Amino acid sequence: MRANKGLAGLIAGDTAISKVDVSTSSLWYRGYDINELCEKTSFLEVAYLLLHNDLPNIAQLKSFEEFEKENRDIPDILYDLFKSAPKYGHPMDLLNQSVSILGTVDEKNILGTNSQEENLIKSMLLISKMPTVVANSYRLSQGLKAVKPDKNLSYSENFLSMILGKEVKDSLSVKTFDTSMILYAEHGYNASTFSARVTAATLSDLYSAVSTAIGTLKGPLHGGANEQVMYMLKEIGSADRAEKITLEKIRNKEKIMGFGHRLYRTGDSRTGVMKRLGKELATKFDVSIWHDISDIMEKTMIEKKDIYPNLDFPAASAYYLLGIPIELYTPIFAASRVTGWAAHIIEQHNDNRLIRPSCDYVGPSARNVQSILKR
Repeated sequence: MRANKGLAGLIAGDTAISKVDVSTSSLWYRGYDINELCEKTSFLEVAYLLLHNDLPNIAQLKSFEEFEKENRDIPDILYDLFKSAPKYGHPMDLLNQSVSILGTVDEKNILGTNSQEENLIKSMLLISKMPTVVANSYRLSQGLKAVKPDKNLSYSENFLSMILGKEVKDSLSVKTFDTSMILYAEHGYNASTFSARVTAATLSDLYSAVSTAIGTLKGPLHGGANEQVMYMLKEIGSADRAEKITLEKIRNKEKIMGFGHRLYRTGDSRTGVMKRLGKELATKFDVSIWHDISDIMEKTMIEKKDIYPNLDFPAASAYYLLGIPIELYTPIFAASRVTGWAAHIIEQHNDNRLIRPSCDYVGPSARNVQSILKR
């Protein structure tokens, strides 16, 4: 019997962090429905939930927020790296290098120090610093001025303001960005999370496991899909071309980014709230073209292929309306998903066993080595 390609359908472990309920196309973080979390909480509340098993009370949230604000700064060695990076370099590579460097300069990051307390501090440091890395690695590599974090702003206000190089005062923009961070924070044993757990299972440190996950997320079949969605929408360019081009892609059996999911078959539970907020932005800014194209593509894909959009599809146009450079879509995803990665790394370290699957050999049978003169 041949192995399941991509480990499809195989159960690789247990987790108490999130549940993807395929029967209802719903997502739950530690027992809380994702849509209710988007409606009633902030990203940092959700980050606390993923790391600490439950939502914070007022005092716990205040302490968590204060820690995040006080630890947003990054060392000068990273700014030197960003200035020397080529313009064509992908921001995900800079983010990956930055996380490794943050692990290097953390004097408490000693190999083998993987207690829950130590991992929680490392997790909180990465949550605090990754927005500064994401924004300024891009800005400096593109010849723009660095924007230092502002402790007077909330997490999402500060993150979005650093990216754009100006303070964002529009509440809808901040709410849309913050909600996207909640939606991207965690999603079970996805490829990047599983790769993080594989690294953690060797008893490597949290920074190294997160670095592994960033490399996995970079791929266009995972996190990089949100970038490709926006490039596709821009290529289509107008609503009157949307159906024709979608049908052409279907006929040519091209992969249409932003559609389909390994788990969800009748729709991604995260798309509704993102689509609604994106359309509110489009109305506010009077820019409807991207949603006009998206609506036609979605209708065509459902009618012709019975394939539904995933979170990357509405997130791409929402980010574009916010003025976020397309190259930063996946790094932003990573800055959100580090909360889920960290929770899984902690869970792995707390009940560890080396992850080492077997494989079936399908190569040539036994052969004799011929002299080089006879080959």
